[in-house]
Parts: sequence; structure tokens; C-alpha cells
Amino acid sequence: MSAGTLQPAGQRDRQRLRVLPAPVSGAELVLLGVVALLWVLLGLTTPAFLSAASLQPLLSNVAPIALVGVGMTFVIVSGGIDVSVAGMLTVSAVLVAKAMTGADVSLPVALLIALGSGGLMGLVNGLLIAVGRVHPIIITFGTANVFLWVGLRVFDAQVVNGLPPTLAVLGRGPEGRLLGVPVSFLLALAVAALAWWYLRYTAGGRHVYAVGNDAAAARLAGIPVRRRVVSAYLLTGLLAGLAACVLIANGTQTLAPNVGAGKELAVIAAVVIGGTSITGGRGTVLGTVLGAVLVQTVTSGVTQLGLPSQLAELFVGVFIVVAVGADLVLQRLRRSA
Repeated sequence: MSAGTLQPAGQRDRQRLRVLPAPVSGAELVLLGVVALLWVLLGLTTPAFLSAASLQPLLSNVAPIALVGVGMTFVIVSGGIDVSVAGMLTVSAVLVAKAMTGADVSLPVALLIALGSGGLMGLVNGLLIAVGRVHPIIITFGTANVFLWVGLRVFDAQVVNGLPPTLAVLGRGPEGRLLGVPVSFLLALAVAALAWWYLRYTAGGRHVYAVGNDAAAARLAGIPVRRRVVSAYLLTGLLAGLAACVLIANGTQTLAPNVGAGKELAVIAAVVIGGTSITGGRGTVLGTVLGAVLVQTVTSGVTQLGLPSQLAELFVGVFIVVAVGADLVLQRLRRSA
């Protein structure tokens, strides 16, 4: 009889759950309930909130945060963090905008430029972190400033005007909706679904969790730790490039130099509120999407209620503190079990 068969069934179940999370966790159900409750309360307070004219822009604003949030989930689950996404958004957005106005590129070419530039910046982050073995927040804080400088230099610190409707399919107009739902939001859901499947049902996905739980143990187990770390940051860069196209499409015919300002905070907030452990090893993209919806719901609700905009930041901060506190409590309960 093997050692595994001598373990109590409950212990074996807990061990499997540490590697493979439940399809939908209790925390995600709670978060879904909070979002639903907020929508009901806002609908009762301001009936216009539940109208198509209100929900469509809300979902359009969720899309870029959710897209980058999927990549950030991989990064944080693997034990890292990336505060340079605002810089990546800025660089990718201005390169695409310049190409659209200067060379009148097509939609596929614009997407390739965005994915290529974002992927290159994500790869730089991943290589510096995996090879240099410096804490991710130090590396990405440094590259954030470099990326922002590059973006401003390409912008020449000026607004890009006269953007053509190349990316209209990702925008807020009629051509950017499918059955009344923004195409950009549907794209974010599709990316999240693929990421959910990868994390749950592939060896590479389970490796990401293992690296976040204990990188040294994962390395001893034969997991290519450096490759998984580089891949996580590369994915974040690619999705930042894609999100930059959505930001361009959501705007008017102009693009300001501060297009990515503050987006890194919104992304990290969505991931943490969504239940991803800031210490690594646990988290899901479903929670991240729900976290992005919650963050944008709070922002939109505060605006529609006519309250000071600072209250949105306060509420989001409270949600983050509650999420982190709950995670720490659960970690202690698991250790004592």
C-alpha cells in the first residue's frame, strides 16, 4: 500500500486544491453577489444606471482593465508584480496612433504594432526579473519610468489629433457592439476564458501556481521557473498592447499623452479585489474580471450619484484592504488546519 493511500481523504483533497483551484470559489461567488447588489442599489437610486446608455460605456471601460488584469493575474500568482503597465499602455497607444495617422494602417496591422510593442516591453521586464533575480517591484518601477519617457518622447508631449476610425470595432459606437454588448468586453471575456482554461487544465498553468507557492521547490521539482516568470510578464505586455487599442477606440479622434495614467493602480486593484493572493500561489482570472467590474461600477456609481470623485478611490481602497485582510486570515487558517 503506497504512502498516498494512507493519507486521509480530506488531506488529499486539500493538497489537490492547493495545486488546482475550484472552478468557481466561494470568494468569487461573494464578489459576484457584491456586484449584483451594487447594481440593484444603483438601479434603484439612479434608474438610468441600468439603461443601455449607462451599462455599455461601463463595460467598455472594464475591458482594458480586465485585459491587462488577466496578465497581471499570471504575474501575481507567480509571485511577482508589474507596476509598469501604465507605461506599456502609453507606448503601445502612441505607436498605434502615430501609425494610424501617418501611414493609415489597417486594423490587423494596428493590432500587430500594439501586440509587438507591448510584448517587447513585457519581455524586457520578464528577462530582467528572471535573469537578474531582482525584486519585480524594483525592476518594473524602473522600467515604468523608462516606458513613460519613451511614450512622451514619441508623443513629443503633444496630443495626437485626427485619429481615423481604424479601431472602431473595439470602440463605443454602433460598430463596436455585438447584440448590444461592447465587442471589447466580449474580447476581454474570451481572453479571460482562455486564461482560465490554461491555468486550470494545463501543466504550464499548474506550474505558475507552483512557482508562486515556492519557487525553490518548483525548481527542484524540474519546473522551468525562469521560463514561467518570463512568460507571465510577456503575456502582460501583449495584453497591455491589446488594451491600448481599446483605450484608443474608446476615446474620440484625439489621444492625450497621459492615456495610461493610473491604469496600473486600477489593474492591481481589480486583481487583488478579485481574490488573487498578493503573496502568490493563488488566484483566478474570473475573480479578476469581477474585480474589474466592481472597480468600474464604483467609479460609475459615484459619478452618476453626483458624489465627489475621491469617494470612488476611498471605496476601492476599502475593498482592497478587506480583500487583503481576508486573504491573510485564510492563509493563517490553512496553516493551522
